[in-house]
Amino acid sequence: MKNSHKAFYKSKSVTAGGMCVALAGLPSVYAADDAGGGPIILDQVKVIGEPDGIEEIPGSAHVLTEEDIRTQSYDDVNRVLRKVPGVYLREEDGFGLFPNISIRGVDTSRSAKLTLMEDGVLTAPAPYSAPAAYYSPTAGRMSGIEVLKGTSQIRYGPHITGGVINYLSTPIPFEHTAYLKSIYGTDNEIRVHGYTGDTIAGEVGHIGYLLEGYFRTTDGFKTIDLTPDFRNGEDTGFTNVEPMLKLSWEPPTTTYQRFEFKYGYTDRDANETYLGLSEEDFKANPFRRYAASRFDNIDTEHHRTYLRHFFAPTDNLDIITTAYYSTFNRNWFKLHDLRNIPGVGNLSLSGALAGEAGGVGLAVLKGEAAGTLRIRNNNREYYLKGIESVAHYRFETGDSDHELAVGVRYHSDRERRFQRDELFTQEANGTISDRDPGTPGNAGDRLEETDALAIYIKDRIEIGKWAITPGIRYEYLDQNHEDFAQPDSGGTNTLDLFAGGIGISYRHSNEWNIFGGVHRGFSPPGPRSAIIDGLNEETSIGMELGARYTHGSGALTAEAIGFFTRFEDLIVIDNIGGTGTGNTENFGKVDSYGVEFLAQLDAGIANNWGFKNPYFLTLTYTNAEQRSDAVSTDPESIFSFGRKGNKVPYIPELTLTVGSGLEFARWGINVTASYSDETFTSASNTSEQVDGLGNPDARFGKTDDFIVVDLAGHINLKKGIRAIAGVHNLFDEEYIASRQPHGPRPGKARFSYIGLEFDF
Repeated sequence: MKNSHKAFYKSKSVTAGGMCVALAGLPSVYAADDAGGGPIILDQVKVIGEPDGIEEIPGSAHVLTEEDIRTQSYDDVNRVLRKVPGVYLREEDGFGLFPNISIRGVDTSRSAKLTLMEDGVLTAPAPYSAPAAYYSPTAGRMSGIEVLKGTSQIRYGPHITGGVINYLSTPIPFEHTAYLKSIYGTDNEIRVHGYTGDTIAGEVGHIGYLLEGYFRTTDGFKTIDLTPDFRNGEDTGFTNVEPMLKLSWEPPTTTYQRFEFKYGYTDRDANETYLGLSEEDFKANPFRRYAASRFDNIDTEHHRTYLRHFFAPTDNLDIITTAYYSTFNRNWFKLHDLRNIPGVGNLSLSGALAGEAGGVGLAVLKGEAAGTLRIRNNNREYYLKGIESVAHYRFETGDSDHELAVGVRYHSDRERRFQRDELFTQEANGTISDRDPGTPGNAGDRLEETDALAIYIKDRIEIGKWAITPGIRYEYLDQNHEDFAQPDSGGTNTLDLFAGGIGISYRHSNEWNIFGGVHRGFSPPGPRSAIIDGLNEETSIGMELGARYTHGSGALTAEAIGFFTRFEDLIVIDNIGGTGTGNTENFGKVDSYGVEFLAQLDAGIANNWGFKNPYFLTLTYTNAEQRSDAVSTDPESIFSFGRKGNKVPYIPELTLTVGSGLEFARWGINVTASYSDETFTSASNTSEQVDGLGNPDARFGKTDDFIVVDLAGHINLKKGIRAIAGVHNLFDEEYIASRQPHGPRPGKARFSYIGLEFDF
């Protein structure tokens, strides 16, 4: 039988043959003879495997490596993902704390339409019950990131109308390893990342461990207006602390087994706000924050763990079982709206920023007029837990080779809201004269729960130069919604969800691979949206056709893909932080089509220059168009009053990222430049700061197009030690990156850093 997997060697105590299961999303396993001194190791679960495994993925897939992350000292996933075509990024805070990611045209809001994983385990706080993710794994501590689109995402869920992103944490090394990186930069930023690990052979088998720590703190790049009772305007940053422990055990059994345990923790404290600026003030100083935002702070705590068992009873069968559990607690204490303004009454933040009521609301935000600041404790608790088992079986039928993957997952998650509004009375000079702490639960006291059973079957069939991969996915959801403030409004609901597709590839030669496919995806509504609002699940039909080229030397690779996706019942949230109904809605029909192109060349390797000279280019052209009029007439929703033929908000027509570098034995330098088109920020496609009813609203209008250049360099001081330095946003480009949650928000200001990196 032809075997496309990486081969095993037999150790004295372990027999395992032909088991690189990357294509099934399972770990890659390597075994070495004890006499050779090499332990047996198992990589963490990947959705692609090693980068060369992309050739056998039945759809569009991309791997960002450790080098892609570390070369420019990136910690912001928005900057990392710019190298991947077909991915659209709406910046919000400039640090990537709250990414808003779209793939192939789905709504960007809070990355809610993507399946986000870390090491193959769902990582959004409650991906079924509350998919809007206010947590994202820290890109800077990762060893890689994988992105799946098209037919390649069928085996994942629950959100597969867009795509899948899998963050890869640091794996347990097979030999003793120590790493430490520390940098100091603009705004008193300190970043430290270190880990140590080993795999040790003994009578009880092979035992591995990894201890890792990640720390980042910064004062932030914005400045808050001062008032007589507030003098600490420079502190707009955050602190992030992340320890992690991994343990593994490979017992000396006759059949290969491996147990792996992981525990990770994130503690984040950020002085972040939803509040933007007025258009005029943004032009004068985009890095300003109004005095009314000085109380805003989000405090989060995330615990994540899994226990995984890998079992290979025969050379052709692998079984992986993973039990996982995580909790996420957060309270975003932030300005919600303005109240009791003399002669005016109450105002929304976006209306105040756009000059509603003659600019009085804007004066209150600046601390120049009297009014009441209503600040909400967005206090929420989440958990998710589940168990998943995946079997991967290789067999022959006649002239065809099969790789059959079957997976079953039981998952449960929950969101508990217990929110409270506080009132701060502001005098005309900006001082706070009174504070009403409010009543716990007065701004939301409800529970959302989902139990889900997911099953998928997928078979890769190789016949000569052809590979055909059909797959089907089914999920059953049992949803529960309870509103403790309105007990009669609760209820339950069940959903049956189906997805499926087929991918086909043809290996024309060792250099050329042609592929295509069609798939049906789904994205379920949360419990409240399904039970109270009666929403349907979002569905999609996606098609793609592409070709990959790899030069024999590996010096040149290229990929071009044409894609088309039709969305039905596109799910959009009413608002992010607004004062409208807060209801999620089925927007209607959307067509998204375009071209993705990626090319990488190393001229140094191609010409045997004795040094590396890499180049890369990533380009995406997209037309994401509304195919029906919007249902919503709620002026708080940026998806209200959309018309057939209008563009989808925050999906740029053209994005382009290019880069190059020089890598010598002693030193290296790299430059990356990214361009993004302007976008409309509402479905109504207005260029003015007005909603569908003509009311002033700073969330409506456009973002700016921009070009951001990042530069990095290093000097190797001695083996395993290098000095590093770099600049992000080299030319200090100032641009409106977003108008959500409330008003124009900038991309990150110029950031410079120096540091040391140790790798032994």
